Amino acid sequence: MTYDALRRGRCSLAGYAYHVTVVTVGRQPVFADFECARLAIREMRRCDATAQTKTLAWVLMPDHLHWLFVLGVQASLARLIHDFKGRSALRLNRHRRTAGPLWQRAYHDHAVRSGEDVHAIARYIVANPLRAGLVEKIGQYSHWDAAWL
Repeated sequence: MTYDALRRGRCSLAGYAYHVTVVTVGRQPVFADFECARLAIREMRRCDATAQTKTLAWVLMPDHLHWLFVLGVQASLARLIHDFKGRSALRLNRHRRTAGPLWQRAYHDHAVRSGEDVHAIARYIVANPLRAGLVEKIGQYSHWDAAWL
């Protein structure tokens, strides 16, 4: 699927919940490195601190991020993801002493519809390390959080 096809039909509504997935270029396991993971997580938390998002749940896998959040009033989904990917790539490239893209150009988003169970989506997100066989219990995985699970 092309970048333009992914963008077609995308909406950006303040106050709505979104489940967004972003993937590293070539699915490189950049976040298997603990410090790299923490740098990306800091950028996500910055989005909450600046009221662009109110994070509900997330998990940072070795090669991708699942992020469930409510979009802030002054934020646009496309701008938020663009800025997050840019800032995190800059920090991580500096840390790793590399250059070039960190994230794939596109991202997948799902606007949570009325009637969908946000708790079920959050549980699905944080259970990713279990399904991937990275851990036997979610508490054994370092890079996740859920505001109200």
